[in-house]
Amino acid sequence: MTTVPQRTWPLWVAALAVVCVLAHLALRWTGPDRLWLGWPLSDWPLLVALCFGGIPLVMELALKLARGEFGADMLAGISIVTAIVMSEYLAGALVVLMLSGGEALEAYAVGQASNALAALARRMPTTAHRREAGQVVDVALREVAPGNVLVIYPHENCPVDGTVLEGQGSMDESFLSGEPYLIAKTPGTTVISGSVNQEVALVIRADRRASDSRYAQIMRVMEQAAQQKPRIRRLGDQLGALYTPLALLIAGGAWWWSGEATRFLAVLVVATPCPLLIAIPVAILGAVNLAARRGIIIRDPAVLERLPQCPIMVFDKTGTLTYGKPVLTRLHVADGFDEREVFTLAGAVERYSKHPLSHAVRESLEQRGIEAPLAEQVSEPPGQGLRGSVGGRTVEITSRNRLLERFSSAVPDDLPARIGGLECALIVDGRYAALFQFHDEPRADGRSFVEHLPQQHRVKRVLLASGDRLEEAERLAKIVGITEVHGGMQPEQKVRLVEDLMRSGDVAFIGDGINDAPALTRAAVGIAIGSQHEAVGEAAGAVMLDPDLAKIDELLHTSQRLRRIVLQSVLGGMAASVGGMTLAAAGLLPPVGGAVLQEVIDAAAVLNALRTSQAPRKFTDFGEDQ
Repeated sequence: MTTVPQRTWPLWVAALAVVCVLAHLALRWTGPDRLWLGWPLSDWPLLVALCFGGIPLVMELALKLARGEFGADMLAGISIVTAIVMSEYLAGALVVLMLSGGEALEAYAVGQASNALAALARRMPTTAHRREAGQVVDVALREVAPGNVLVIYPHENCPVDGTVLEGQGSMDESFLSGEPYLIAKTPGTTVISGSVNQEVALVIRADRRASDSRYAQIMRVMEQAAQQKPRIRRLGDQLGALYTPLALLIAGGAWWWSGEATRFLAVLVVATPCPLLIAIPVAILGAVNLAARRGIIIRDPAVLERLPQCPIMVFDKTGTLTYGKPVLTRLHVADGFDEREVFTLAGAVERYSKHPLSHAVRESLEQRGIEAPLAEQVSEPPGQGLRGSVGGRTVEITSRNRLLERFSSAVPDDLPARIGGLECALIVDGRYAALFQFHDEPRADGRSFVEHLPQQHRVKRVLLASGDRLEEAERLAKIVGITEVHGGMQPEQKVRLVEDLMRSGDVAFIGDGINDAPALTRAAVGIAIGSQHEAVGEAAGAVMLDPDLAKIDELLHTSQRLRRIVLQSVLGGMAASVGGMTLAAAGLLPPVGGAVLQEVIDAAAVLNALRTSQAPRKFTDFGEDQ
């Protein structure tokens, strides 16, 4: 068993059981049943199934029992052992088929998910470009020591935490910090491992070893979160904990009352909880396939069972409740200038820049219907802003700090205070003209979705946990109607927040950045929304390919519908099984007949479970309560 991959083992056992049962029937019906080594020849295929399939399954169940895990499949294990002891080999082989078939279906539903830690590791380079004696040499990342001078080429991931020595460019730190913007890098500024360099090569001094870097810390937090993730008690286990003792009581009572051990086996065989072992995986598989057709990838089927039971939802900010791009939210115009004039001058030079703030300014011009004239002599020295000439006027766009350094005497006293987000100043002919202030744009349906959760899905608490600055998080929370806000959070702080909340109930965490990955792993349900980062998708139990909050509502409704259909199949199947157990206890149903009856019950339960793969009339009611 150890030589076969764990996920494919139940499939091999189920296939073996089918072949052996068919071989048994063929030998029984094609001629006289001769003895071989003391057993009828037709029983040998069944013995093979029980030896190579049943015994390993029973050993696996015994290990689970030793760990204190008592589920519905335990009854099947008892049935296999009893069938072997009583020489009811066909009944035992049929139970092996039912048990392994259910496990194979669930393994298939889980899919071929890879490890989230491996996905994180794949993002990091294995070598660094170290400068030695005027040459750049590639060395293994583990050989990089504090003080080494490294070169980071354009579009490469930063290998270690460090400080810029040469070069002026920008880096994308959104995966790690939660900030949705490119961060300017000039000599003296710090760089974070795992961030992505942009267009300009940078020379940095390594401040830490790779094993001590920020990215490595996130990986360690991720590993700890994975180890501490609570085991979710599945619906089948919950129902099996009630059903299994009842079946054993009926079987034991029938044996005690009649004195016939065959009745004990017959009751157990017909009681084998196949609606639990097969109908649930079939229903989950149908729901997983339906969700995939809707752009929702279910990596962990437990998400479908647990999501409706989560009373607490925690949202990341950037890219989850916002669009992850800056928009102009405030414009301060200096005396002597008007709004249209500053937009015209700023737009004329911004059209030549690829900076995210330039795009936001251009969008503002389009919204106001302003046509920007052509600019001349446009330049964008790294770290110094944007310069150009418009209609003979000198136009500069720069930061607040450079404005105060160069034109402090011309800056008015009523210059707006910093309110979070990003900003840039417009200087015309050496005079301060305007201050543009930007924020990450909230999703248009953010407030209505937050209000929808307690109204339609019984969510009791909604929180915002962001790596962005607290004032930015609070600003967004006010817009979308969230009262519990946590800002400036590092990945390990998000994990601690989830752990604290888990003491009050199951937590669903929704995020999209690598800084969310540890919390996605630690939460009872982790949902990645519109994430393009492999490590985030690997950490989450469900991934929304479309960054749309309505998809979360679809997932909620898919989960609720799955639960309804599963309960119909399972409770109906268990009720029918109880009727069959009564007949077996009365001696009216032999073990093989019980197995056949159980297969009929299974077929009915599975046919009902297959309804989860069929599209409902509507996938969401989000918007109907507004």
